[in-house]
Amino acid sequence: MCGIWALFGSDDCLSVQCLSAMKIAHRGPDAFRFENVNGYTNCCFGFHRLAVVDQLFGMQPIRVKKYPYLWLCYNGEIYNHKKLQHHFEFEYQTKVDGEIILHLYDKGGIEQTVCMLDGVFAFILLDTANKKVFLGRDTYGVRPLFKAMTEDGFLAVCSEAKGLINLKHSMTPFLKVEPFLPGHYEVLDLKPNGKVVSVEMVKYHNCRDEPLHALYDSVEKLFPGFEIETVKNNLRILFDNAIKKRLMTDRRIGCLLSGGLDSSLVAAILLKQLKEAQVQYPLQTFAIGMEDSPDLLAARKVANHIGSEHHEVLFNSEEGIQVLDEVIFSLETYDITTVRASVGMYLISKYIRKNTDSVVIFSGEGSDELTQGYIYFHKAPSPEKAEEESERLLKELYLFDVLRADRTTAAHGLELRVPFLDHRFSSYYMSLPPNMRIPKNGIEKHLLRETFEDSNLIPKEILWRPKEAFSDGITSVKNSWFRILQEYIDHQVDDAAMASAAQKFAVNTPKTKEGYYYRQIFERHYPGRADWLPHYWMPRWTSATDPSARTLTHYKATAKA
Repeated sequence: MCGIWALFGSDDCLSVQCLSAMKIAHRGPDAFRFENVNGYTNCCFGFHRLAVVDQLFGMQPIRVKKYPYLWLCYNGEIYNHKKLQHHFEFEYQTKVDGEIILHLYDKGGIEQTVCMLDGVFAFILLDTANKKVFLGRDTYGVRPLFKAMTEDGFLAVCSEAKGLINLKHSMTPFLKVEPFLPGHYEVLDLKPNGKVVSVEMVKYHNCRDEPLHALYDSVEKLFPGFEIETVKNNLRILFDNAIKKRLMTDRRIGCLLSGGLDSSLVAAILLKQLKEAQVQYPLQTFAIGMEDSPDLLAARKVANHIGSEHHEVLFNSEEGIQVLDEVIFSLETYDITTVRASVGMYLISKYIRKNTDSVVIFSGEGSDELTQGYIYFHKAPSPEKAEEESERLLKELYLFDVLRADRTTAAHGLELRVPFLDHRFSSYYMSLPPNMRIPKNGIEKHLLRETFEDSNLIPKEILWRPKEAFSDGITSVKNSWFRILQEYIDHQVDDAAMASAAQKFAVNTPKTKEGYYYRQIFERHYPGRADWLPHYWMPRWTSATDPSARTLTHYKATAKA
């Protein structure tokens, strides 16, 4: 996890512009570099480093003797870099996983390069020999990337939008900043004056397609067909491999553990694999909640079962409310469910950074979207509609759960790893017949639970524990986190303000005082940027007016039972 920043064709003084690069310093607390591009006085790179792989030669932009005309700034982890290096017999100059991008690009061009990368990434690649700039981002947008581009060819790119919004440009008083789309790469021509022209934007991977790099994978051969035992076996193989490949790091590994199905499976398999890899330290697991939190109790059961070094972080409603401003600034969104869920994750990340030496943090993000884990999937009109919804959620992860997971951890200099969004695992899961993936017997994620039924990885009551949203599970059932927030905000936003909400906030007009309050904070930090959020996250196939799972009838019925 790092922070990348680059300018091409800047009209303003670079020494002034580079102050914007410091807005993302939290992403790379270990080192910083600011480097001009030879022959282009108005082009430069900025890089904040979190040293996770190759402590000695990992600074960026990466440049190697063999390709003096290539400059690479990237944020991410390429898990198959050694396999590809050996397969194609590339001569490496460093131990940095990202170096593979330079070799692949030289061998086969940009299209083949991005399709061959098994991992998460956002990159800026400059080729001064061919006068090209390339931008690319991984399939699900696990690593963030924003860009701003003017009509006269000024281009600015950054890991987070906050590193771009204050940039100056003579032609444009208000620089339009937007997220770079996941699963895409862009080709731009570099002009002699340092300005750029966009040539093409290409979608290189769909989440349901098996990735090209599967051809060079060392995963044991999967069994064909959709017999249930065959599918379960394949899922176990792929998920095991998804975690194993993510052990690639020189820093200590930890794991977020809410006590739900997803994080519990990740923690259990991760601990097993760390032992097999003969890692010398115990796995630290981390849970957060208020008193009487069902998540804390469930996480404790899992930690005792698997034998991790478990940390519990207690917080009260006042502490949660106090960090709302910091959280919204870090997130760069005002989406209601994202803000709610981010408070706990922000506070636990702060604890990890301050009290432990764990830096690479595993979590269960992406599972609900992939495996149809949200409560409202019980209401899906058909397996096909559920499949469509699952795919939509995966495509929008970069706006919601993946955004939350990245920003709340990156704010404290941690790197998050999300095995459920592994290319091989997720594309296989999406290839299964729709009726295999829907909730069964009143239980969501039935196939995933069934897959690990006989493994004894986690306690049975956790394996079959109903879905609990992270923002709800951190508090007791009697007083949900969303109710605590709403009670507080009710006194902060008056009825008159709500009456004029449509005039004040024309884009995504808030319908509740809670939404209004978050929007006010967002506009204070990012005025006029409301279009970063295309729509609020809300459950489908229900008349619910609040995104909390605890407001849905299925949750209430389960809670009573």
